[in-house]
Amino acid sequence: MKVAEFFCHHIPLRGRALRELQVLYSLLLSSRCCNPAQFSSLALAGASTTTPAVVEGPELVNGSVTAGSAMAASEQEEGGSLLMSPVAALERGVEVSRNGNSAAHTGSVDTSQEGKSSVVGIRVCDERSNGDATCSKRLKVEENMRSLTHRSHIEAAWEHWRKLGSPKLLVAPMVDQSELPFRLLCRKYGATAAYTPMFHSRLFAENLKYRKEFTTCPEDRPLFVQFCANNPDTLLEASRLVEDQCDYIDINFGCPQRIAKRGNYGAFLMDDLPLVRSLVSKLASSLSTPVSCKIRMFPKLEETLAYALMLEQAGCSLLAIHGRTRDQKDSKAIRADWDVIKAVKSVLQIPVLANGNIRWLEDVYDCIAATGVDGVLSAESLLENPALFSGCHMQSLGMDSEGDGPLLSEHKLNEPTLLLEYLELCEKYPVPLRMIRAHVHRMLGPWFRKHPDLREELNKQYRVSLDWLKDMVYQLMAREMPLPPLKLEDRIELAVEALPSETPLLEPSRG
Repeated sequence: MKVAEFFCHHIPLRGRALRELQVLYSLLLSSRCCNPAQFSSLALAGASTTTPAVVEGPELVNGSVTAGSAMAASEQEEGGSLLMSPVAALERGVEVSRNGNSAAHTGSVDTSQEGKSSVVGIRVCDERSNGDATCSKRLKVEENMRSLTHRSHIEAAWEHWRKLGSPKLLVAPMVDQSELPFRLLCRKYGATAAYTPMFHSRLFAENLKYRKEFTTCPEDRPLFVQFCANNPDTLLEASRLVEDQCDYIDINFGCPQRIAKRGNYGAFLMDDLPLVRSLVSKLASSLSTPVSCKIRMFPKLEETLAYALMLEQAGCSLLAIHGRTRDQKDSKAIRADWDVIKAVKSVLQIPVLANGNIRWLEDVYDCIAATGVDGVLSAESLLENPALFSGCHMQSLGMDSEGDGPLLSEHKLNEPTLLLEYLELCEKYPVPLRMIRAHVHRMLGPWFRKHPDLREELNKQYRVSLDWLKDMVYQLMAREMPLPPLKLEDRIELAVEALPSETPLLEPSRG
């Protein structure tokens, strides 16, 4: 019986699942551990409807992640029960049988619904058949090797994370806005790790001018370099250019913007999970630097958990999850779901970071307590307050500071002061002017609302220098921070300094 004809008649699956079964069936025949009769005896009608779509790695049964799958097959003891779909079982070499089959097997499960006789899986090795004892041993050896590889990956992931100091306060990746000067400013005020802006892998690999926008320095560690991509080979080419200058190569699976949809990257790869897996596994198997991923959640919890487990098993060493879906773009109107982040953390064995709802330092502590994550990312809030991780709230001097939070005045700064520090860093580490302009508008937003003439003056400037920007900041500060009254001695000193050098000073009279 031809393989194609056999599967078309007996296994009504489609797409990737069918292709995987066809390949595996051919391999099994070539190894002589099974024959068509063993497969054709199984009634698999309805498998396409009763068996959920399989994502490589995690196992779903009737649309839910099993308790056993959280620790993956590597954590199952011999003779234990592991819930998985037929395709996943074949992929892992686990022996499963039909419902009600009392023959000895390893890792089978009953997924039948009340009143129905559904098929659990396919018995890869029937121990009652000649020569199947050898097949069973071989499959167990292969499973043990996969188990050891997975455990080694988990141990290496944690060893690397601890070697970096287990950073908990991270600057999230932001297009054109988490560049080196801004990262250094955030590090000065408490950030313990940072992401670069997202780079397009194809442009980064092909365009030297574009590549020069990546800059770093010895103080800029630990560092995540983030790429978006939809081609594994191109992503690998770009990653190899920077893997020696960072601590993680990060893949962006979370960007929800329209440009990501047009370019087929970011969160829109959630529609093509085989490609997602291939991107991760390509880097994990080819780089010496660990691979991390940043994702958004699916609308359904079980899909999010399956997604996260698949990434871990593909070779991801650290996962950052944004607690919003791809369609939830308004971070001010929609709060991130920390319960989903907590669930992801509970099923993964690698370090997990949370993103969403971080406005003050107090939110960091609340998030870690609520989710159990290993660190927290902040993006939008840091753009307005780069000193967030130090516990400082922004206090515009000379303006009403109500609502700034319950911190003492000594824990408050103001945006112009931080902006001047940022501009100093830009002199030392030059970056494109568009990035600097963006930070000026974000940091001085409240001040510009009160002094719109200065904002308009800035917008009129086609090209501005750092000195021009500094002068503008000083003007703004002068309006909000008038000089305090001077003491008599200070006034005299200033008056003397203002006199021409040839002006004789009067000697005090004596008498």
